Amino acid sequence: MRIPRRLTKLLLAVVGVWIALCALAWMFQERLMFFPGPPPKLTPQAAGLAFETVELAAADGTKLHGWWIEAPHPTRSVVVFHGNAGSVENRLDLALLFHGFGWSTLLFDYRGFGLSSGSPSVAELALDADAAFDWAAARSPGLPLVAWGESLGGGVAAELSTRRAVAVLVLEKSFTALGDIAASAYPFLPVRWLLRTDLQTRTALGHSNAAVFVLHGRDDRVVPFAHGKRLFEAAREPKELCEFRGGHNDRAWAKDPAILARLRQFVAR
Repeated sequence: MRIPRRLTKLLLAVVGVWIALCALAWMFQERLMFFPGPPPKLTPQAAGLAFETVELAAADGTKLHGWWIEAPHPTRSVVVFHGNAGSVENRLDLALLFHGFGWSTLLFDYRGFGLSSGSPSVAELALDADAAFDWAAARSPGLPLVAWGESLGGGVAAELSTRRAVAVLVLEKSFTALGDIAASAYPFLPVRWLLRTDLQTRTALGHSNAAVFVLHGRDDRVVPFAHGKRLFEAAREPKELCEFRGGHNDRAWAKDPAILARLRQFVAR
């Protein structure tokens, strides 16, 4: 059976477009993943918090900008690994919350975000994470360190916990793997083959000694709740799964006194 010439041409055109899309996705994948915010206009002072501006140096020499908000008589130090958009300016609510708990906080921006130099890169997120965590550990010797991973930052923090002495790992609306969430966002592309570097959150949990607190919204349409459940199942004890009614781009959990109490109790243990 002969295929009509017009149909052949159409099929070749479709395949050509698909190959072109794959090539573009491979070349510009960082632009599809990262949406870095500009230099912040607000500082922790806007939230009534005293702070210190910090310049971190990644292992490759990239300079990272951050804020250190020290609590009076702190019991914990928290390093916040934020998501793929915005900057430290958009995480002041976390710093204020932690300050009220008696936890000191390091907010920092990955390379290419805010006032940090360089360009965003999945492969180099580990360098940025190590620099931030090591700085916080040196600044607060003897205090247990909490790695707080928000969305994409959950993968960064989980992989960090396999290399550093993280006491508690909090995964806020994070995914099982970058490839998993990218595949659901671009189902027409072979994204797992195209990714130059993946973030394997779920796999990392199998090699982490940190206590794990999974915080995930039932109404999350960006990273569905099933991701949080699978992360909880993959984590070692001690662990806790805390679900809330809310989406991906809000912190509805922060308005629930019961959830705040659970979080504080878990971290205290």
